[in-house]
Amino acid sequence: MSEEQDKTPEDKAPEDKERIAKRLARAGICSRRDAEKLIAQGKVAVNGKVLDTPAFLVGPGDRIVVDGQLVPEAEKARVWRYHKPAGLVTTHRDPQGRATVFEKLPESMPRVISVGRLDLNSEGLLLLTNDGELARSLELPAAGWVRRYRVRVHGQIDPETLVPLEKGLMVDGVKYGPIKAILDRQQGSNAWLTISLKEGKNREIRRVMDHLGWPVSRLIRVSYGPFQLGSLPEGGIEEVPAKIVKDQLGGNKQDGGGWAKTAEDEHPKLPHKKPHANRRR
Repeated sequence: MSEEQDKTPEDKAPEDKERIAKRLARAGICSRRDAEKLIAQGKVAVNGKVLDTPAFLVGPGDRIVVDGQLVPEAEKARVWRYHKPAGLVTTHRDPQGRATVFEKLPESMPRVISVGRLDLNSEGLLLLTNDGELARSLELPAAGWVRRYRVRVHGQIDPETLVPLEKGLMVDGVKYGPIKAILDRQQGSNAWLTISLKEGKNREIRRVMDHLGWPVSRLIRVSYGPFQLGSLPEGGIEEVPAKIVKDQLGGNKQDGGGWAKTAEDEHPKLPHKKPHANRRR
């Protein structure tokens, strides 16, 4: 069999075509796996034809409908930096009726999803994108991007006790990967730490600190890979220029994969305020 004959239909497809599952994921509709489920349920149609396979290829101009809703044309991947205030949930809908990040965004914003999450009481840098595939790729530990946080804990910290965290540890049956923690300053019974990690499991920092006997009273993400919180005000949002997005995403492992601090991490521009003051609810 020749090399040309051995190619799959997707390999032979024009560059502007892609599998329907990937297209739906990029649009932020659902994951590729969920897209396959929707197709199996007969809920996806292209140009009026209900699909029965996730291998179907779509391109510009194809009319895609999912569960009766028209999927808009794909846009180029865009990324925004958002300074999440404490008191907001990082979800599109909250069963408990709490305010969400997405409810607080400007009305002019397109539909976006978050790159990872920050829990209710956490603050700081949250990346938003209109591309679901991009969000997923940047969340995975394989991307190698370091997340950095300024963390205030209650307790007296001996810097030597932080060193073993770089080997990872087990907490309540959950294995956490390497964590780099640096004591910035001790203020009476409280301490400020800079904490860096690459995995970012749910409530990882809070659970690890609680395990060590240092409950967290404030947690602020100051960077995600090469992207910095900088002086972005609380509740502020700013689109990352397309050229910077392209440059950074083209070399994310090199730009965001190391443990070394950046100038921004050395002197982070954080909001100086008393606990619970001027918090959005």
